[in-house]
Amino acid sequence: MSSATSRSVFVTGTDTGIGKTVVSAWLCLHWASHYWKPVQSGLDGGTDSQWVALLSGVTPLPERHRLTAPLSPHQSAELDGIQIQLQDFELPKAERLVVEGAGGCQVPLNWQHTMLDLMKHLRLPALLVARSGLGTINHTVLSLQALKAAQVPVLGVVMVGERNPANRKAIEHFGQVPVLAELPVLANLDREHLAAQPMPKALHDALEAL
Repeated sequence: MSSATSRSVFVTGTDTGIGKTVVSAWLCLHWASHYWKPVQSGLDGGTDSQWVALLSGVTPLPERHRLTAPLSPHQSAELDGIQIQLQDFELPKAERLVVEGAGGCQVPLNWQHTMLDLMKHLRLPALLVARSGLGTINHTVLSLQALKAAQVPVLGVVMVGERNPANRKAIEHFGQVPVLAELPVLANLDREHLAAQPMPKALHDALEAL
């Protein structure tokens, strides 16, 4: 089992393409943290580490596995002739560290372990990224239930998209966790515009309390 660093958080999502990488870059900008993507699936069109570097200016820590196909890690690893094991992963030492998962929390690493198992192996709390629009209540509450059933501590939720007070209220009520931030989808996705989105005090305080 790897040892914990000073302050580290595992960014997971309710689905793939949910905005985890943008949120991770935003955290790196405003929380002055390092970034690590343990498993990268898909190498064409820019990796998540490359996007975070572009958007935040940080130098990402090297991925443990870089898989060719943009598929679930267990599928992509099989195509590359790789067997992913939990023992492959050791948490890098950093004062502050944002760790970004692949897809949602139930995405398989292999035929025995999922992203939930990786969070437990790394001993990290989760920050769940969710869409703000229609359908998010179901996806978010189910993801929170999975995290809690696996005994993964949940820091809170970041909602991405147009603000939706009703959905926020429902997620906080049924999920029994705080929505710590709401981040809009930026028309101009670059470092300047991402930096212009302030980090709410609730999220900053939760991260500093890790």
